[in-house]
Amino acid sequence: MITKNIGMLVLAIYLIIVGIIGIFGVSLGAASILLPILALVAGILILIGK
Repeated sequence: MITKNIGMLVLAIYLIIVGIIGIFGVSLGAASILLPILALVAGILILIGK
């Protein structure tokens, strides 16, 4: 069951990506700017209750 809270869903995606990077040592290269943006979006959505 996927959560109805979009903020928690984005947070879950962020945590999965960070976990994969940590375990397997995957490098995102130029896409590494994506992680801080994803974390920021998740935090904002959780704070506003979406």
